[in-house]
Amino acid sequence: MKRHIEAVRSKVVGLGEKAKVRKGMLSILAIFFVLQIYFVRELLAAELLFGMGFAVLFVVGLTIYTVGAIGERGLDVAEVGVRLLSNSARRGYASLEEISRKSLRNPDSESAR
Repeated sequence: MKRHIEAVRSKVVGLGEKAKVRKGMLSILAIFFVLQIYFVRELLAAELLFGMGFAVLFVVGLTIYTVGAIGERGLDVAEVGVRLLSNSARRGYASLEEISRKSLRNPDSESAR
């Protein structure tokens, strides 16, 4: 096993000594690192875009939830107002019935003939 590793190592060292191979290896490594930096930038940009998209969706959802909660509370307040209005209407109708039962003339007055 060690013989195989040493053989591979000696071949790599032998290839690395040649000028053309060094230039090729350096250019390949440079391209690799540039592409790595490019892909990291792209991934960061994509992550920021997704983050902004989720933030927008969160704000829209929060707005819808808030409007719904305010609507439910508004219905509770409206129910109280309707009960108050219905009680007032009942009292007014009862007082109108009482007034309509009374005669408009005084009992001591002369009747029109």
